[in-house]
Amino acid sequence: MADDKDVLRDVWFGRIPTCFTLNQDEVTEREAEPYYWNNASFLALGATAISEDELMAIQQDIPHYPIGVLFDLHASNNVLPWSITVHFKNFPDHDLLHCPSNSVIEAHFMSSIKEADALKHKSQVVNDMQKKDHKQLWMGLQNDKFDQFWAMNRKLMEYPTEDGGFRYIPFRIYQTMSDRPFIQKLFRPVSPEGSAHSLGDLLKEMYPDAITNDGEQKRYQVVIHGIEPLLETPLQWLSEHLSHPDNFLHICVIPVPTD
Repeated sequence: MADDKDVLRDVWFGRIPTCFTLNQDEVTEREAEPYYWNNASFLALGATAISEDELMAIQQDIPHYPIGVLFDLHASNNVLPWSITVHFKNFPDHDLLHCPSNSVIEAHFMSSIKEADALKHKSQVVNDMQKKDHKQLWMGLQNDKFDQFWAMNRKLMEYPTEDGGFRYIPFRIYQTMSDRPFIQKLFRPVSPEGSAHSLGDLLKEMYPDAITNDGEQKRYQVVIHGIEPLLETPLQWLSEHLSHPDNFLHICVIPVPTD
């Protein structure tokens, strides 16, 4: 993996100020004060510092996508703090999975890590790790410890120099106006001729509408961690440096607002 630790640190320590407020129609006899949180991993992990009543409302009933992905998709107006309304009732079972405890979130996280490693290394890296190594990944994320997490995650980002990159890039493309949760297919970081594939190459094959031709008005923003990378950026570099802790490159395609 390229030694570009400054980029990794910038991504890790990015923060989204968030305000959780209980829905006014569901307020109990004890009024719940808004809870402010400032983190960038999974929303459910923010519940660990909240009272037991609020913990039940938040930790059980929120999605397990990385918070940066949710913000890029649903808070494009960039008004901070990001206001999230918490509900006790009418859980959307068809749209979200229940997260009754941190152990469920941990299991989902490790499942994503294993899936990503299957794409990158045929699962060889994860299979060579011990249980304590898997736990170190999770505890580093849960406790927001960059060095603890990356001491182990670095192994998941390595590859033989002669290969020029991973077998396949673990990625997911999200769209705000789609019935599909995301696009995920096999895509190599290097072409059969040996040239490096770029972000633009990926989008041309997986989401061609996101590419603007000469003279056309831009219709979509392609956002990763709140920024728009150049379409010429090598996909391998993006996977190594802008993947979320679950080792997937989460790419949001957002319609450009019209006047």
